[in-house]
Amino acid sequence: MAELLLELLSEEIPARMQARAAEELKKLVTGKLSAAGLAVESARAFVTPRRLALVVEGLPERQPDVTEEKKGPKVGAPEQALAGFMKANGLADIAEAEVRETDKGSFYFVVRRIEGRDTALVLPEILAAAIGELGWPKSMRWAENAFRWVRPLQGVVALFDGEALAGAVELGRDRVAFGATTVGHRFLAPAPFAVSGFADYQAKLARAFVLLAPAERRAAILEQARALAEAEGLTLKEDPGLLDEVAGLVEWPVALVGRIPQRFMAIPPEVLTTSMKAHQRYLSLETPDGALADRFVVVANISADAGSERRRNIVGGNERVLSARLSDAAFFWDQDRRRSLQSRVGALADIVFHAKLGTLQAKVERIVELAVALSGDIPGAGADAVRSAAELCKADLTTGMVGEFPELQGVMGRYYARHDGETPEVAEAIAEHYAPLGPGDRCPTAPTSVAVALADKIDTLVGFWAIDEKPTGSKDPYALRRAALGVIRLIVENGLRLSLTRAFETAQQGYRHLEAAPVAASLLDFLADRLKVALREQGVRHDLISAVFATGRTGGGREDDLVRLLAEVEALGGFLAGEDGANLLVAYRRAANIVRIEEKKDKARYEGAVAAPLLQAPEEQALAMALEEAEEQAAAALAREDFVGAMRALALLRRPLDAFFDKVTVNAEEPALRENRLRLLARIGGTLGTVADFSLIEG
Repeated sequence: MAELLLELLSEEIPARMQARAAEELKKLVTGKLSAAGLAVESARAFVTPRRLALVVEGLPERQPDVTEEKKGPKVGAPEQALAGFMKANGLADIAEAEVRETDKGSFYFVVRRIEGRDTALVLPEILAAAIGELGWPKSMRWAENAFRWVRPLQGVVALFDGEALAGAVELGRDRVAFGATTVGHRFLAPAPFAVSGFADYQAKLARAFVLLAPAERRAAILEQARALAEAEGLTLKEDPGLLDEVAGLVEWPVALVGRIPQRFMAIPPEVLTTSMKAHQRYLSLETPDGALADRFVVVANISADAGSERRRNIVGGNERVLSARLSDAAFFWDQDRRRSLQSRVGALADIVFHAKLGTLQAKVERIVELAVALSGDIPGAGADAVRSAAELCKADLTTGMVGEFPELQGVMGRYYARHDGETPEVAEAIAEHYAPLGPGDRCPTAPTSVAVALADKIDTLVGFWAIDEKPTGSKDPYALRRAALGVIRLIVENGLRLSLTRAFETAQQGYRHLEAAPVAASLLDFLADRLKVALREQGVRHDLISAVFATGRTGGGREDDLVRLLAEVEALGGFLAGEDGANLLVAYRRAANIVRIEEKKDKARYEGAVAAPLLQAPEEQALAMALEEAEEQAAAALAREDFVGAMRALALLRRPLDAFFDKVTVNAEEPALRENRLRLLARIGGTLGTVADFSLIEG
């Protein structure tokens, strides 16, 4: 077994493209190896700003021999068919083919043994094809070549069993030949050197100031940054995404500390951290009490000894660049506060939310109306505070700061609202109304914030549903799945008792100009699907959600109170986990199957009231009485939202059902008796259906 080493050296690859490219290269190469009959033991991909590397271990030195056979025409077939078969398979005479007996007669077969090739001869074709197929979000051509790559390709190391492969990447006019030579760090070790295998390659790169593994570079950055922070009496502000990006910008990370001029420390800390992150990829430091410190960490791609002029130049240069960036931020901060948020609301009329849904000003007007309507169902939400927050929630989009840093929308609105003298709850609602943005994002709990956040998301969902712009497959350009999950979290985590159907209908009234069909039912189905996804990780069964959701006790054929729905799901899950619930489910399915089979056979529906005089057997009489009692008790329990009590009511059916199936013949000879018993069985589903649709329960 032998090893394959591949390195693609290029100009700097954007950090955001690196991880995906490394995995795709591994997938392409291993897939083509497998298709060529070359099994591998393991494959590992690596990436730095300048190189993609792949090591494949456990490759055979030769392809296996393959026997290929093709079935031809039947013996005695017309000459034209035989001639075509011989020509297609290179036969001089039909006698060169085998004759085999099959269950359909005698047929000609061609059997050809294909001898495997040396792996070293196969690999150049595989590697060249894989390199050519590797896709990039953005790519370029250079010189007069037709070949496209993310950045100009400079070299290819391709070794098999320690020997360079004979091959090349054809660029068009030029070509990059496979070889055994690479280079180290662009500035610290630019001289070429030969490698003999992966272990030698990785070790020599490390000596040439290149850490090949992204995880190793990330760990080095983290360790250095934390040590520098500790030396300053500070802590590193954790930002895993930024850390990953910085690891993709350097091959030899060297962390250094710089200082933020005091004149900028009066700017909101979110502005400072966003500016440092977005423009310069600096790591922020915090004081022991969690405040932003006047220090930052820059990760250089070059060694710089303590006290050296190089270190002073690097730090000083980054401090000057940051000062220029923060001067712009300070300008926006000062300019934006010269106008109140209220004075900016009118400017939202110049910003299009969506071509079919109108401007942001129109959206704000809808949010105001909906948020005030929802506030009645949100304990502690005052209509006046909700109205003020909703009116101002999008106003900061017209500020210079948010224009420069869109990720600060809402955050800057809070600061400007405080400056304008708005109440704390209004300012916080402006900041929080976009939340939650994802599963890990904190969910608002303040009543005013919850009202505005719900209204914003529901308005978006209803609007896009009304113009039939729904998510399809993996495509969700308007983040409607995220909005739906946000609605679910706001309701569930705050224990809100509100009707989603009514909320959707109220929101759609704000889109009178669209004249769209009602969207509440379709949207409710969409939220039910999102709820199943959200609760899957908590171990909640999706079929139980569907079963309770389908009861539709609040009208419209759907359960639209999420808090009540989840309480019912929990009670139903506990019931089915017990002996009574499990046995009742089995009995229900038996009854439902009998009714379904007989209805299909008779082309009739067995619905309607059960005739008491036709209940002859004691067991069917007992079952009828148990159904009435269970239905009455379950309805009373559901009315007081005692869902465990409703399940106990259903448990009353278990023994009468078992006795019925043991003693009673459903398909009696007397037609009237048979029909009555089928109606009795059909009523079981109706009784259980007051609690959940048992036909949707799996397992």
